[in-house]
Amino acid sequence: MEWSSESAAVRRHRGAAERREGEAAEPHGEREASAPEDASGGGRTRKRSTESGGASRGAGTALCEARTVLALALYLLALRALVQLSLQRLVLSRPAGLQGEFDARQARDYLEHITAIGPRTTGSAENEILTVQYLLKQIRLIEAQSQSLHRISVDIQRPTGSFSLDFLGGFTSYYDNITNIVVKLEPQGGAQHAVLANCHFDSVANSPGASDDAVSCAVMLEVLRGMSLSSEPLQHAVVFLFNGAEENVLQASHGFITQHPWASLIRAFINLEAAGVGGKELVFQTGPENPWLVQAYVSAAKHPFASVVAQEVFQSGIIPSDTDFRIYRDFGNIPGIDLAFIENGYIYHTKYDTADRILIDSIQRAGDNILAVLKHLATSDMLASSSEYRHGNMVFFDVFGLLVIAYPSRVGSIINYMVVMAVVVYLGKKLLQPKHRNADYPRDFLCGLAITFIGWFTSLVTVLIIAVFISLIGQSLSWYNHFYIAVCLYGTATVAKIIFIHTLAKRFYYVSVSSQYLGEVFFDTSLFVHCAFLVALTYQGFCSAFMSAIWVAFPLLTKLCVYKDFKKHGAQGRFIALYLLGLSIPYIYGLYLIWAVFEMFTPILGRSGSEIPPDVVLASILAVCVMILSSYFIKFIYLVKSTKTTMLTLTLVCAISFLLVCSGAFFPYSSSPANPKPKRVFLQHMSRTFHNLEGNVVKRDSGIWINGFDYTGMSHITPHIPEINDTIRAHCEEDAPLCGFPWYLPVHFLVRKNWYLPAPEISPRNPAHFRLVSKEKTPWDSIKLTFEATGPSHMSFYVRTHKGSTLSQWSLGNGTPVTGRGGDYFVFYSHGLQASAWQFWIEVQASEEQPEGMVTVAIAAHYLSGEDKRSSQLDALKEKFPDWVFPSAWVCTYSLFVF
Repeated sequence: MEWSSESAAVRRHRGAAERREGEAAEPHGEREASAPEDASGGGRTRKRSTESGGASRGAGTALCEARTVLALALYLLALRALVQLSLQRLVLSRPAGLQGEFDARQARDYLEHITAIGPRTTGSAENEILTVQYLLKQIRLIEAQSQSLHRISVDIQRPTGSFSLDFLGGFTSYYDNITNIVVKLEPQGGAQHAVLANCHFDSVANSPGASDDAVSCAVMLEVLRGMSLSSEPLQHAVVFLFNGAEENVLQASHGFITQHPWASLIRAFINLEAAGVGGKELVFQTGPENPWLVQAYVSAAKHPFASVVAQEVFQSGIIPSDTDFRIYRDFGNIPGIDLAFIENGYIYHTKYDTADRILIDSIQRAGDNILAVLKHLATSDMLASSSEYRHGNMVFFDVFGLLVIAYPSRVGSIINYMVVMAVVVYLGKKLLQPKHRNADYPRDFLCGLAITFIGWFTSLVTVLIIAVFISLIGQSLSWYNHFYIAVCLYGTATVAKIIFIHTLAKRFYYVSVSSQYLGEVFFDTSLFVHCAFLVALTYQGFCSAFMSAIWVAFPLLTKLCVYKDFKKHGAQGRFIALYLLGLSIPYIYGLYLIWAVFEMFTPILGRSGSEIPPDVVLASILAVCVMILSSYFIKFIYLVKSTKTTMLTLTLVCAISFLLVCSGAFFPYSSSPANPKPKRVFLQHMSRTFHNLEGNVVKRDSGIWINGFDYTGMSHITPHIPEINDTIRAHCEEDAPLCGFPWYLPVHFLVRKNWYLPAPEISPRNPAHFRLVSKEKTPWDSIKLTFEATGPSHMSFYVRTHKGSTLSQWSLGNGTPVTGRGGDYFVFYSHGLQASAWQFWIEVQASEEQPEGMVTVAIAAHYLSGEDKRSSQLDALKEKFPDWVFPSAWVCTYSLFVF
């Protein structure tokens, strides 16, 4: 059945209308030709009648489907190519190599030496001794070569402290004797104010951590060298913090900002981080408030790359990550700038995060920017009196890395509402004009709005049905290594459904309506929708509303500019060219942001846990992006002769992609040396011991606990390692906190599917010890339990109160217990070298005598470095995994007690 077919009744109606029009073509020609002008963009006229008369003949000629589709496709591809070119150009100009400038070759040398040490977990000799010795050696060399007008001071800090975070549902952190290397560069006469630059030299277990965050420390070393050699005098000090415990959930930065004597000098900070490997470093957080900091970056950065959209997305919490920015903001009340590499997050926190994958130009641009911004802040009068400039937020965004546009959010609100008023005037003039006998614009506008929303809603439902089905048959993440598959599957389905709904409306509802008039109506509906989003975002105070303003202002200006040509000549090649040219700015910037969204979110979906269907998330994001990009193209559906070929082509592409995905033709992972996209699996060889209220052992077992951190679980692993199958699925210990498993971090709500492969008991050389030191009743009738624990550098402490009991206070954090998701309490503990025994207390309030005890506690000891990290069974299992898997493995013990 062809899409252009009509019912017999419709054909009879159309034929009668044409015969009547043919009898009086001459007198009606002039009236119909003027109808579009009377209706401010096209009256509700019969299609055939508009073909009589000079100007109206051009206006009534429909566009060729093939040429229109080709023009739109080439237009989007050309804009995408421009975006890609701007992203690949990392540096605008290379430095001349003068003294005091940033030298990326020297920074790469630092980077290679740091990563050659290997994984650097807090508490390991690699982190606490080897890396510290290397950094101190380089700092001493820099100090020896520095200009006499500067003074360099170096301090090794070993802080101990505790704090609570609402990250990952909420938990408490305790650290003991961790390492910070703090360097202060200041004028010879000293300084009362300072700007902080922060990086971390520790890494996660089993990763060399080149991008996260050794490259940032290498950049900071070279920036320190460049500034110390500069003959330009400093007005303020610059404090360089090389922190040794960021991967331990931001512990070292907390130790510095709450305990170090130089912390009181800090007025602003720059935090260097990574969520990917190389590319451009993105400014994705600033403030809070303090618009002068954004202005400093705008004025000084040589290769700017910044977006307030990224800031508001990150701070919304939908990205499961956090940085030291939070610590300086929340515990130091200091404003700052947060930068991170975001490209190629597929190998973030894996063995593939090596120095050779970071381009020299990435290092150069980061160094140029950090050096320039630090120099600017260290010589700025605003730094000393920053409190006077703290109020207000900024709208900021870069223009293809060439420059940053920034203005106060209150100015942005004024601009946004001015744009809204322009739309109100434009649409109000149309909606309030007297009805034409052949046109009812208000009715057609509302109907067009309804059809647009129906098209969007049904397209979203369609892709979600496809995504759910693919998830249910076990073919999730087929696009992880082939992103074009997501476009061919979900993108084409969205476009096809939108075209289908509008084609139905065109054929069966708007039976005898001028295509020119319909094009105007659906342009106006798209404009209205974007305007509605602009009002909502501005009213809610989102700085990202500038994007909606761009998507309203430029299309409206384009419409007003091409209207006369459209009225005179109709939808011809000249009109298409002018129309697309006018839409270039919103579409280029839209594609620019869409690239950033998928560059960041696609890798995250490969490590977002077993509970969130990644295909559903990606399909939803892709559908929304298609809706935005297609919004101002909907009018072409009504201007072309037919959409049959386009719909059939899109449907065919979608169907073929769907069948290929269902058949498993696209494997999600890759071990390609040039572009690896590994599956992440965590292996913990553990021994568990459960005690009852009397202290007797009631259960003891050991095995390898297996967690796959993506939605596919072990389905792709089982064919290679048959013993890992659903028969060994781990079962939750209902009476134990966090199901009785040794979670390193409280991510149990993200990963509910895990496996437990029986294995011999392990006996670490440095076993963990946990004991009750005292149990005493307080004057307020609560029970105070004091514990002591010793063990490896990383331990986790879990608490579950029994029915009728509550945890009223403890000696951790600020004294108020912070509950996590599910009601259990989680404490993350780490120490550096030579830490003393960890002693702490909890206070339990019981409403009545509890025959089964008041509280269940457990402690897990994680061996992330040294000889205790490995076992022969763990090594043997790791060897069985295919090369497209990154298995991160360590040994741990778990002991549970009831009190």
